[in-house]
Amino acid sequence: MTRSLEDYLAQSPVFSTLDAADRTQLARQSIPRNYEKGEWMVHYGEIWPYLLWVEEGTVTALKESNEGRSLIVTTINSGEIFWGTAFFLDDAPIPVALVAYENSRIRLWSRERLMPFLLKNGKMSWELSRLMVNRMQHASEMVEELAFQPIPGRLARLLIDRYSGGEGPVARDLTLDEMAAHIGSTREMVCRALYRFADDGMIEITRTEFLFTDEEKLKDLAFRTKG
Repeated sequence: MTRSLEDYLAQSPVFSTLDAADRTQLARQSIPRNYEKGEWMVHYGEIWPYLLWVEEGTVTALKESNEGRSLIVTTINSGEIFWGTAFFLDDAPIPVALVAYENSRIRLWSRERLMPFLLKNGKMSWELSRLMVNRMQHASEMVEELAFQPIPGRLARLLIDRYSGGEGPVARDLTLDEMAAHIGSTREMVCRALYRFADDGMIEITRTEFLFTDEEKLKDLAFRTKG
């Protein structure tokens, strides 16, 4: 049995606060958009007064420096919500760019479309506020890591978070550039750190796979160097 858009919205902590009739109305008012992997949805500095919900795929929010370095600020997965600053503040430019990490389908609502639901339903506003606080906490943790944790420690943390928990080799699904964007570094620094990990007996590296050979030592590096 095919599930409707309303059924999927009902799984969202924000949209689940609405009754079935309001969710149906909300679904009808959504603006569908499809993006291919690597396609830019929104550029840094645009006035973008929308709330976004990812129906399928993954979207990354990233910042770029004048030198061309990228930092992935957050990843918005299927079923998750993101918003432009101008959704809340008139004419406020969005501080990040939004890029499709893989082929993605999203739904958009303008502030004008969504405001009546937020004003009518206090619990919906509360859940959106909770989500905003969670994003603020995540941003604070990221700033702390960038400020106080050296690059090898940040890379070790990325490897542990993304690849640990299994047995045997794991596929390398991130390029050096993508790893660098996740930890706010450069591909050269990432490459250097990876081969340092290999020389120190923590991992084995091939062109397509990682193998953790001393995961505890890698975890110690990830957490000992923080703070």
